[in-house]
Amino acid sequence: MEKADIGLIGMAVMGQNLVLNMNDHGYSVAVYNRTTKKVDDFLNGPASGRESITGAHNLPSFVEALKVPRKIMLMVKAGEVVDLFIDQLVPLLEKGDIIIDGGNSHYPDTNRRTADLEAKGLFFIGTGVSGGEEGARIGPSIMPGGSKKAWPYVKAIFQDISAKAESGEPCCEWVGENGAGHYVKMVHNGIEYGDMQLITEAYHLMKSGLGLNADEMFKVFEKWNKGPLDSYLIEITRNIMAAKDDDGSALVEKILDTAGQKGTGKWTGISALDMGMPVTLIGEAVFSRCLSALKDERVEASKLIKGPEIKIESDVEGIIADLEQALLASKIVSYTQGFMLMREAAKENGWDLNYGGIAMMWRGGCIIRSVFLGKIKEAFDKNPELKNLLLDDYFLKVVENAQDAWRRVVIKAVELGIPVPAISTALSFFDGYRNDRLPANLLQAQRDYFGAHTYERVDKPRGEFFHTNWTGTGGDVSSSTYNA
Repeated sequence: MEKADIGLIGMAVMGQNLVLNMNDHGYSVAVYNRTTKKVDDFLNGPASGRESITGAHNLPSFVEALKVPRKIMLMVKAGEVVDLFIDQLVPLLEKGDIIIDGGNSHYPDTNRRTADLEAKGLFFIGTGVSGGEEGARIGPSIMPGGSKKAWPYVKAIFQDISAKAESGEPCCEWVGENGAGHYVKMVHNGIEYGDMQLITEAYHLMKSGLGLNADEMFKVFEKWNKGPLDSYLIEITRNIMAAKDDDGSALVEKILDTAGQKGTGKWTGISALDMGMPVTLIGEAVFSRCLSALKDERVEASKLIKGPEIKIESDVEGIIADLEQALLASKIVSYTQGFMLMREAAKENGWDLNYGGIAMMWRGGCIIRSVFLGKIKEAFDKNPELKNLLLDDYFLKVVENAQDAWRRVVIKAVELGIPVPAISTALSFFDGYRNDRLPANLLQAQRDYFGAHTYERVDKPRGEFFHTNWTGTGGDVSSSTYNA
């Protein structure tokens, strides 16, 4: 029997759909699952009649079913399970074989696994896969990194099964060595957190501040999806507004207001803190989910703590128009911060990231896909060394044109007592970034006062540090370290 082009371990929905996608594009696939019944159910169900999809009930026969160099993709739970399968596979493999981790792994794990496997003569690819179950079946966004020598062996498969942009380009390209692929996927997920939070804040303002019902908000999101906010998340939000419960009422209003999370947004925030990058919007999106989880406390607090009385606004059309502009400007800030973080990570890890290419990979198939991403690719194509999206002519003009509406939305939310942490932090970042002098001079004076941490002066060259004996009793000895 002819051997398979690629093998996949993990027969949950994502794994099954990727296998069917690969097979649709002419690739033969061998499959394995720790619970072997899932292999049989898949072969007799979704893969029924597909002779070029074969199953194995143990790892040795699974490995034996693959062409050399073997390409094995793991679609299993991130963390310990990935390491467990790697440990079981290594003794069965030969030099030059390739293990691919397609889960949401933390990029330091991918760094470690790449080094460990290369030391054994094997190759490792850690790849982000975005698009959910539907994307896996018809074309996801794929972000591979790890052992670069392995890329030519999987390039055709990955690019064939990936989503395609309007230009026909695959939403898949080599990202970089070691954990670069999983890092970019992590930032993608962080931006996804931010996008979702921004949309929920707009929903909250329309519902509580304007008194709109789900049917009316359906029309707003439908209109927004035909303009600059055209995106997958706006599209599905429109569809959610149309969904009805069994009694004909809006299903969204029957859902408990506590949001879950799987960790990638948190990882993005931690990485931003580690690298000193002000990725404030994603941070607020993560904390908003944490606050939502305090449901019982919030219910209790609502009975005791009173804010302003919410009066339904009459200028519905005007506020909705402002909201669209505020969402767009905030979204630009979210992506700006995400790309700032990736640039710093590339510098720290020695990755040569193609930022326009990353925008193209996100242009189709993934959860944050939008028309907007084409403009990001254009910005980096025009200037590959672009430090910040807010410095690009197109984005600068959009944000400048939107800022009056953006400010009105934040003011209105504050007046009504409706929380908009993501929209407001985006505006604060914008105001901070465009300001040539921030009050950190006072902050640094405070640090020097209580901790002799020293400071630089505006009338002296950068890199020259000073300490003041502020109290007259502290002496002239300064701290041995300086942290900006």
